[in-house]
Amino acid sequence: MKLASLKQGGRDGALIVVDRMLQRFMVVSEIAPTLQYALEHWSSTAPALREIYDGLNDRQFHGIALNIKQLASPLPRAYQWLDGSAYLSHVERVRRARGAEMPPSFMHDPLMYQGGSDTFLAPQSTIPLVDEAWGCDIEAEVAIVTDDVPQSCTAQDAEQHIKLVMLVNDVSLRNLIPDELAKGFGFIHGKPPTAFSPVAVTPDELGDHWRDSKLHLPLRAHINHELLGSPNAGEDMQFNFSQLIAHAAKTRSLSAGTIIGSGTVSNRDLARGFTCLAEKRIVEKLETGEPHTSFLKYGDQICIEMLDEYGASVFGAIEQEVSPWAI
Repeated sequence: MKLASLKQGGRDGALIVVDRMLQRFMVVSEIAPTLQYALEHWSSTAPALREIYDGLNDRQFHGIALNIKQLASPLPRAYQWLDGSAYLSHVERVRRARGAEMPPSFMHDPLMYQGGSDTFLAPQSTIPLVDEAWGCDIEAEVAIVTDDVPQSCTAQDAEQHIKLVMLVNDVSLRNLIPDELAKGFGFIHGKPPTAFSPVAVTPDELGDHWRDSKLHLPLRAHINHELLGSPNAGEDMQFNFSQLIAHAAKTRSLSAGTIIGSGTVSNRDLARGFTCLAEKRIVEKLETGEPHTSFLKYGDQICIEMLDEYGASVFGAIEQEVSPWAI
C-alpha cells in the first residue's frame, strides 16, 4: 500500500492512504491520525489501512483527487534519521578525488551518520539556500522506515522490521563539509533538511523489484529537466537494508519511525550517470583534471523519481527548486 501525509494537522501532518496510481486518497484519522502513530501500532493499523487501500484501487471508495503539492514528506519529522553510504563506487570515487584509498574495513563495516530529523522538507518545495558559494548538491537515495527494532537485531531478523520504503533527496552543502569533517565530529552545517518522496510504499507493493532487502529499479535524477543519471538502486549496493538496520541497532534499539537511508545511489557503470553533482564533478576531474559541472544555483530545478516497468511513478516525484533563503 501507499501512505502519505497532508500538510494539515500540525507538525506531524495528517495520514492518508493513496491509491496505486497516485491519483486519489482518503483521510484515515479514525485508524491513525499520523504515520508515526500507524508505525507505533502497526499490527492493528496496517490491516485497516490495507482495506482502505484495496477499496481505493478497486473503486469501492471514490476518494479525493490527489494534489502532491498538499503533501509533506511521509514523516514530516522523525525521531531518528540515519543515513548510510552503501554504494562503494560512490565512496571510492569521492576518496580517490582527494588522493585517499578506500580502507579494507569499508567492505564489511557500513558507513553511517545521524542526521537532523526535527523537520524535513516537503517533496515539492523550495530548497532554501543562504549562499550559492556553499556548494548546494542533491543526493538521490532510497530509504526504509522501521517499526520498533530491538538492540543487537541481526541482519537475518531485520527485514521483518522494514515497514515502508521511500525516496530521498539528502541535500548537501559540499563546500561546508570538508571543514566539518576535519573536526572529526560529524555533519551539522553541511547537511541541511532532507526531503522525501510524496508517498511511502510497503515492500510487498514493489513485487519482485524488492528482494534481498534491496530495491531493484533505476533511480532517475534530473536537473533543469536534463537527466543527470539513472543508476539501478539494486546493483552495487554493498550493504542491504537489513545489514544497515543491524549496524544501526548494534548498541541500541531503534524506535518505530526510524528512517535509514542507503546513501547516494551509484553504479560502477559510468554510462548510467549519477545521482549527485559531486560524483559527476569527481569523474570530470579524474578524466580532464578539472570539474566542469557547477553545483546548484538559485532557480535550478531538481527532480528525483523512480518508475516501474510500465513507466508509472512508484513514489511520486521529489520536485524542488533552489531559492534564496529569506527570513
